[in-house]
Amino acid sequence: MSHAGSKRRKLDKPAEDKLYFESYADVSIHEEMIADSVRTDTYRKAIFNNQSEIEGKVVLDVGAGTGVLSVFCAQAGARKVYAVEASSIADQAEKIIKQNKVDMIVEVIKGALEEVDLPEKVDVIVSEWMGYALLHESMLNSVISARDRWLKPGGLMLPDKAELFIAPVNDLVVEERLGFWSTVKTQYGVDMSCMTDFARKCITASSEIIIKPVTVEDVLSHPVKFAELDLNAVGVEHLSSVRGRFRCLCFGSAAFNAFCVFFSVTFPGSRHPLVLSTSPFKPETHWKQAVLYLDHAVEVMQDTLVEGDVNMYPSQEGSRHICIHVDYTVGRRKGNRRPSLFLMDLRR
Repeated sequence: MSHAGSKRRKLDKPAEDKLYFESYADVSIHEEMIADSVRTDTYRKAIFNNQSEIEGKVVLDVGAGTGVLSVFCAQAGARKVYAVEASSIADQAEKIIKQNKVDMIVEVIKGALEEVDLPEKVDVIVSEWMGYALLHESMLNSVISARDRWLKPGGLMLPDKAELFIAPVNDLVVEERLGFWSTVKTQYGVDMSCMTDFARKCITASSEIIIKPVTVEDVLSHPVKFAELDLNAVGVEHLSSVRGRFRCLCFGSAAFNAFCVFFSVTFPGSRHPLVLSTSPFKPETHWKQAVLYLDHAVEVMQDTLVEGDVNMYPSQEGSRHICIHVDYTVGRRKGNRRPSLFLMDLRR
């Protein structure tokens, strides 16, 4: 990740898309995603839970990557799978599909979803489109475009619902880093405690969202859902501002120094829905959580009220970058944070 405050060049849409697709040409990002067993197992279970809706049907895999979801759909009995992938990893997807002997069913189509043509409408759309904080990378726009252009009326979306959550946290790592400067004199005989305010500014006043795992012990209240997206109905215009309110009561005494934002997606099923959650209360995924540091920590106690408004929207510096603006009140204290998450610095 680049240092906070570094200058960024605003990219035009073609250049931004080129950078985005090139980021998926490297093996590391696909290794990370496939190795995320929570992610990959949930998608496999969701596909086979909907086998009755997939068997003998036509499926579109949006942003197919290595083609693993397309192979799952073929194994579940799909008649035809169109695996659309704009990055050069599509060449490897073709090899994987052939190696798994489903190349008569799965057809890899190289190109951006918005620019390709399919020979027929589809019964099912499957896509692993979620970025950090759900909306980073703006791949949901492509899924919506695919739905509107190619999905038959009443067709199946996998997943079909997304939810966003927020919670106040106490990041102990930050407190330890800030406390370090008071220990230097004991160790080396040089008093550097005056560095604490500077360190706080560098660490917590960053203009960037930090992606890191948040432990259960860090969370100071029950998480609150502030937004929900129905993927059968949401339009691209709705993504220009995804907003909501939150209100939570703290568990006990602690230094509240950040918010964490995370998401879940839900897959429909014949028996019951299947949920893929990136909550700190669930097994860790490669998405981890998005952390927004406060300028200054606020001491909270049992039942201290933390409330406010969240607004998520594309950055002016690039439509694939996400900004999260939080106006909040802790007791009587008001504040706001408006950090951004940048594609060039942090790849999923």
